[in-house]
Parts: sequence; C-alpha cells; structure tokens
Amino acid sequence: MLNANLSWIDNMHFECNNDGLVTAIDAPADHGGGRNGPTPKELILNAMMGCTAMDVVAILKKMRLEIGEFKMSIEAEKTADHPVHFKTATMIYRLKGELPAEKVIKAVDFSLTRYCGVNFMISKTCIISYKVYVNDIEIKSGKVEFAP
Repeated sequence: MLNANLSWIDNMHFECNNDGLVTAIDAPADHGGGRNGPTPKELILNAMMGCTAMDVVAILKKMRLEIGEFKMSIEAEKTADHPVHFKTATMIYRLKGELPAEKVIKAVDFSLTRYCGVNFMISKTCIISYKVYVNDIEIKSGKVEFAP
C-alpha cells in the first residue's frame, strides 16, 4: 500500500511527504501561489515521464545495453472547461549510445502497452502519443495503446 501526507504551508504552498521524502507544490502567482514548487498537474507530467523512463531503462539494462544518455520531455494540452485536465500529451524520448533501434522500440513499446501504470491511468482521459529518438534520429512515433 502507498500512502502520503500533505501539509499546508501558506497561500497555495503545500508540502507532500512520502515516507520522509518531501516535495513542495504550489500555484503560479496568478492563482495565489509563490511558485515554490511544481503545480499538481506538472507533477503528473513528471510522473508520466518518470514511470515510463524507469521501465525503459530497466528493460534496456536487462538487454545488457549501455545507455550513454537518456532524456525526456513532455508537452500537454489542457481542456478549457472544468474539471481542467489533460486532453493530449506527447512524450519525447531522447537516447544516445550504441543502442539498436529495434531494442529501444521494444523497450518503449513494453512500457507503453503493458507496464507503466501512471500512463495507463492517464490514458483513460487523455490521448497520449510519443516520439522516440536515438542519437538524434527519430526511430518511432505513435499513440499509446495499452493492451486490454
């Protein structure tokens, strides 16, 4: 079981505590915050990237591949109406090293069709797509579709 605790600091600034690991969350100034930490929606974007990145690295390591560099970015479009949520999101994987394209594709596909629970949950309300680059060359793009 997972659990977390939240404490109000001031204005729109809160701290979340996950078993001693503290994360600040806040709102931008135009929403009463002081930008002391990411917004809750920004944390969701971080979780989306972090979940799949951990999968991909673990799978590539299991394949005994050496990753020279791994970076990700994500772009999300929010709905205009309440409750405001992500309408679309595009995750961009950027890897460098002696990495065969077919193995990187396999790792990303496993993450985005079977393993990544965060993206599985978000995919219920948001269209998620992705692009994968190895050594600055796009090797695959598509829409995330989890297996039933």
